[in-house]
Amino acid sequence: MRIFLPLKSTHILQTTLPNPCLPSPPKYFSPTHLDSLINTTTQTKNINHATQIHAQIITHNYTSLPFLFTNLVNLYAKCGQINHSLTLFSTTKNESKNVVTWTSLITHLSRYKRPFLALKMFNQMGSTGVYPNQYTFSAILPACADTVVVIHGQQMHSLICKHGYELDLFVATALASMYAKCGDMSLAENVFDEMPERNLVSWNCMIVGFLQNEIYDRAVGFFKDIMGEMLSPDQVSFSSVLSACANIGVADSGKQVHGVAVKHGVISLAYVKNSLMDMYFKCGSSSDGTKLFKTIGDKDVVTYNIMVMGCVQNDNFEEACNYFWVMEREGVPPDETSFSTVLHAAANLASLDQGTLIHNQLIKYGLGTNPCVTSSLIAMYAKCGSLDDAHRVFEESKDRNVVSWTAMISACQQHGCAIRVIELFEEMLEEGIKPDFITLVCVLSACGHTGRVEEGFAYFNSMTKVHDMSPGPEHYACMVDLLGRAGRLKEAKNFAESMPIKPDAMVWGALLGACRSNGDLEMGREVAEKLFEIEPHNPGNYILLSNMYSRRGMLKEANEVRRLMGFNGVRKEPGCSWIDVKNKTFVFTAHDRSHSRTIEIYEMLGKLEVLAKRKGYVPETHYAINDVGEYKEQRLWYHSEKLALAFGLLTLPMGVPIRIKKNLRTCGDCHTVMKIASEVFEREIIVRDINRFHRFTGGLCSCGDYW
Repeated sequence: MRIFLPLKSTHILQTTLPNPCLPSPPKYFSPTHLDSLINTTTQTKNINHATQIHAQIITHNYTSLPFLFTNLVNLYAKCGQINHSLTLFSTTKNESKNVVTWTSLITHLSRYKRPFLALKMFNQMGSTGVYPNQYTFSAILPACADTVVVIHGQQMHSLICKHGYELDLFVATALASMYAKCGDMSLAENVFDEMPERNLVSWNCMIVGFLQNEIYDRAVGFFKDIMGEMLSPDQVSFSSVLSACANIGVADSGKQVHGVAVKHGVISLAYVKNSLMDMYFKCGSSSDGTKLFKTIGDKDVVTYNIMVMGCVQNDNFEEACNYFWVMEREGVPPDETSFSTVLHAAANLASLDQGTLIHNQLIKYGLGTNPCVTSSLIAMYAKCGSLDDAHRVFEESKDRNVVSWTAMISACQQHGCAIRVIELFEEMLEEGIKPDFITLVCVLSACGHTGRVEEGFAYFNSMTKVHDMSPGPEHYACMVDLLGRAGRLKEAKNFAESMPIKPDAMVWGALLGACRSNGDLEMGREVAEKLFEIEPHNPGNYILLSNMYSRRGMLKEANEVRRLMGFNGVRKEPGCSWIDVKNKTFVFTAHDRSHSRTIEIYEMLGKLEVLAKRKGYVPETHYAINDVGEYKEQRLWYHSEKLALAFGLLTLPMGVPIRIKKNLRTCGDCHTVMKIASEVFEREIIVRDINRFHRFTGGLCSCGDYW
């Protein structure tokens, strides 16, 4: 087929290019024929054809025809070339531009998220004597919303009233939507209330607005009002109200919406089913979410993502990993959300093998450099105890944002590498990356672990003075911990009591921990009393105070605290430790004798006890609270992490780190034994307890014996 291509402004080249979408060109193109070609090319979005048509318009001197000029502006924009549209528009005389042309360009600029340029064009239109109509206002209002500066929208609102379009259905709906996106729902409601007529789009924009502004009960209320207006809600209505129900966390309201969806025959729509699944999982109703998942025939990546995420939200981490692999087997390609979510699940399982397999898959899908996935990878390796792998991923990542930097800083902080945390933070600032809330928590915690009190206060003060960030309870807790670790308990207490916000359990908990470490029983008792009031069902506070009494030999008082636990219905979670060997997880509890190699495990413990005592080990019997005499010392050796250690020494070859996970804080006696074992057996031992990682090598621990 013969297509005309422009060489220079006055030359036409005839060539033969096959194109089934365009008919063979005649020698003469009429405006109607060119308009037809523009419509055809708009569907194919072929930029080469667009420029060829443009050349014919110039050749035939049709540039002064507004309808052809407008359609050509549209064509370039729909081909993804908005800059071509702008160049064409700016180089064409105003006589060829009417209100439709201006409105078309403003519409495309809004869609391309160039709101300030759209506003500039709107102002230029007025200066040329072309007046906006209702379609122009409907096009410019989304641009006002994208600036997130409500004054722009209010000025446009005044112009709308001046031109008499404030009661137009589409303009009023766009106005309400604009105010909602700018975060002013009261103004949005005012516009909505003054509308003489409303359609479903108007109602939906209000429901979405309340949802975006986290006014969830009003979103649900407006959905009920839709039903009262005898309108049929669509999938936007249902997905929005279900998201509101999910955020409220009340499954009953969601179930009522579920019934309405069935009644209106939209339950078969994937969009609605996915929203329903998400609602059930977020409301803690995993069984209902799973049942719904199984009824969906053609599952896409969004459906699987919601299923995996639902499992993670309800702490079913193994199930989350299983559904990810089911998605793989079913031939549904995972996206960055899939990988980020399943990596989070693997991290919570502390399953390095699982995480490594997932890493292999994301490389296969070409997502190895995605910033979101990279951050999740760093966090996964760190939580699985492999700081070296986390650092390798960080070093290989190209586009590092605040999330990537914070993930690496957090990883170092969890592993007790406090000096490296501060080094990374300074590097991040040099790169021009602004820290976030979590970054500063890690940095302040690192200052506490390295005794950098003055430096810690400098970073704390920089939050408001440099980074324009208000400190939260976590930051204040870090400062209390910082002073407590430095032995400055009175200053720590005064700091907590003089906070501009009311100290919460996190702040008082940090001070109680400092009291335990510094042996200040009197202040510890006072702080514990505050914690018993704030969080009466947290067993950790009772255990800490009881242990402090036991260390002083005040067994009567220690027992009294434990009786108070019973009176308040508080039970300490049973301690357990687990270790992965050859892709299988082995779980141990204290005094566990259920393992098939129990005899060998206890023999190894006996051998370890002998070797430890040769190294000067003295049992810390105050960690065996409920036992007496020699039996007290013996029972210390049957703690779950020691059993896991013995099994690891038996089964894992030399050179392979022994990775142990524990659901509670590891006790001081076990911590001492781990240090000795790392030296005696020349092994790297990594213990992840509820607070942090302990990396034992050569008789030392990364935490510096303070955790």
